[in-house]
Amino acid sequence: MTMHAKGLEGIVVAETSISDVDGKKGELLYRGYDAGNLAQMQSFEEVAYLLLNGGLPNQSELEAFIFALKEKRTLPTEVQHLLRSLPKELMIMDVLRSCISSLNPKATWPPTKEEAIQLIALFPTIIASWIRHSAGKVPLEPDHSLNHVQNYLYMMSGNQPEAAHVSALTSYLILTMEHGMNASTFAARVVSSTESDLPSAICGALGTMKGPLHGGAPTGVLQLLSDVQSDTKSPEEIVREKLQRGEKLMGFGHRVYKTTDPRAIALRHVLKSTGGADQVLSNAVDIEQLITQLLAEYKPGRNLHVNVEYYAAAVMDAIAFKPDWFTPTFCVSRIVGWCTHVIEQSEDNRIFRPQQEYVGTRKN
Repeated sequence: MTMHAKGLEGIVVAETSISDVDGKKGELLYRGYDAGNLAQMQSFEEVAYLLLNGGLPNQSELEAFIFALKEKRTLPTEVQHLLRSLPKELMIMDVLRSCISSLNPKATWPPTKEEAIQLIALFPTIIASWIRHSAGKVPLEPDHSLNHVQNYLYMMSGNQPEAAHVSALTSYLILTMEHGMNASTFAARVVSSTESDLPSAICGALGTMKGPLHGGAPTGVLQLLSDVQSDTKSPEEIVREKLQRGEKLMGFGHRVYKTTDPRAIALRHVLKSTGGADQVLSNAVDIEQLITQLLAEYKPGRNLHVNVEYYAAAVMDAIAFKPDWFTPTFCVSRIVGWCTHVIEQSEDNRIFRPQQEYVGTRKN
């Protein structure tokens, strides 16, 4: 019997112990742990260790993992030379692919956790170095006194990051580390299934993430937040006008989750816990609650709840990240999930080879 599913929707292509995405219940589990709870209680490093190793680290394991990440942060000399030679008009995602391809010319299959740690450590450095270089600024050296997220913010701006921004970005990065068999993760597993090396698999994932249907920057949410915070009308007036015109409110509704995106719930909780330390983040929480109430009034039964993209935009806006930095920053977290899936693929590998159905005609 031939099964038809455009885009492989609903088709199971692999078994995994990494994560579980339950759209009906609104649950996201990492190795059996609720991702929202992890985002509120654990560090980036602890959750990255969990995904790669299958369990949360004890103190000595955590210290060793943090040391390994810090040790691998600095760009190899040849990658620094490559960065300086690339055209400055290149998109950051293209720069990431170029740098990852140049990292380990002797990389082989199967992938290793040591290779994964190097990639996780280097993604923030490559992104921050390119952003500063392409703007005519000198790239900064990593600060080994800072944790993974703090150092990323420092290397982007040159300033010590604010605690509220570190907390918000840490939670966002934890909540986007992994999300099942999404397009980029599937691409990475397909590449790895041919017994190609880890850098090649990650380049496949980066190429997929670059597409606007998968990793596109949430500029629509930024525009929504900007529109609603008008000086001439109340937020409620503006949202009602948008709904009456039939406008789609970006950041609400999700293809998988039929209830509120659990990642958005966790981010909302974290932003509330900052106690108004950042006005942009506080405003985002208030606006979300208003929009949710009005969507229920104007579109009853549609189950249009906030998704992680809404709060991602709010976090990026608060830390003054430009829209074209959003997708690369997403990759700072998702590199953990990609590497974990590629390693899992190698442990019980079979090359992906789906079938197609020919719908053309035969020519004699």
